[in-house]
Amino acid sequence: MDTVVTSAGPFIWQHSADLNISALYSNSSASSPQSPPNYGLSYFTMTFGALSNLTALAILAKSYTRFHRRAKTPFLLLAAALLLTDLTGHLVTGGFGLYLHLQKVQRQRTASRVIEPTQAFCKLFGACMVFFGLSPLLLGCAMAVERCLGITQSLQHSAVVTTAHIRLSVLLLFAVALTLAALPLLGVGSYKLQFPGTWCFLPVQGSLSTADVSLVLIFSSLGLVALTVSVFCNTTSGLTLLQARFSNQGLQPTTSRRHGQSSSLQSLDVEMMVQLAVVNVVSWVCWSPFLIYIIISVRHFYRGTTRQYEQPMFLLTLRMASWNQILDPWVYILLRRAVLCRLCGLVRPNRPILTQTSYCTGSERQNIHLR
Repeated sequence: MDTVVTSAGPFIWQHSADLNISALYSNSSASSPQSPPNYGLSYFTMTFGALSNLTALAILAKSYTRFHRRAKTPFLLLAAALLLTDLTGHLVTGGFGLYLHLQKVQRQRTASRVIEPTQAFCKLFGACMVFFGLSPLLLGCAMAVERCLGITQSLQHSAVVTTAHIRLSVLLLFAVALTLAALPLLGVGSYKLQFPGTWCFLPVQGSLSTADVSLVLIFSSLGLVALTVSVFCNTTSGLTLLQARFSNQGLQPTTSRRHGQSSSLQSLDVEMMVQLAVVNVVSWVCWSPFLIYIIISVRHFYRGTTRQYEQPMFLLTLRMASWNQILDPWVYILLRRAVLCRLCGLVRPNRPILTQTSYCTGSERQNIHLR
């Protein structure tokens, strides 16, 4: 069984082993009482993820005031939309997951009859999982496309990629994710309680309708396409930056100083590309196993070879995906230009580094205030 998760996922997955994982598929009406799981790690994860996203948003807000009306503004708006989506999904789906966990633990303590959550609750939970899982992937793709245009087509970028266009693009991406999430609420497809009975998502195993298969394949395909486009755009942007760097190596120092503004803009491109590349690597590592597993599960369904023992592997891919929105904000916290400059200074102390105002050598660095 497959799903989409957000950073709130640890509430749903981390203590699955502590619960009676066979209860969902058992024919008995009650499960034996068990000692309640320790939720300390989940509470810590939720708090840590929320604080990480808030810290990264504060850093982006500071950068936005500094680079307002400059080339970095569209990227900052998209990054802020990504972090806000991560934060909201972290809290919303985490709250739903915690509620189901507490309900299940209470039933186990009292050895009461297993009662599934209401259909309305499961539909709402599943819709949130789809929306807050797909939206970050689409926003990451939009960030990669924006940077590719900004680096390879700088003149067209300044005319086409405006603040109004970025906001409209974000709304359109949210509309795509919301439409897919809302279709089962309108009777097209369904959301079902998933193994081990603590979350809801589009069904991918068991008896599947045509609508169920179509929706889950659309979700998986959109996610994989977004990741693939991101890699293609980032590769193109990176090669363009490398080509520009090699072509400028022959410039004399006086000529380089005349092009200080161009060098500053190029340094911004490098900063944004480093951040975006790491975001995409994190997304690929976290999401690709889950998205690919969905396709494999549907393929097994059509071949009639669905195997229940593969569910622990599915939970592992789910846990991996759940950490994506926790790791995203740390990219913007740790990979700021000030941090990158200091790292470059430690690795190559005699190499010119870009500061807030200009390039400087290692011997002049103490006179410059880094951002």
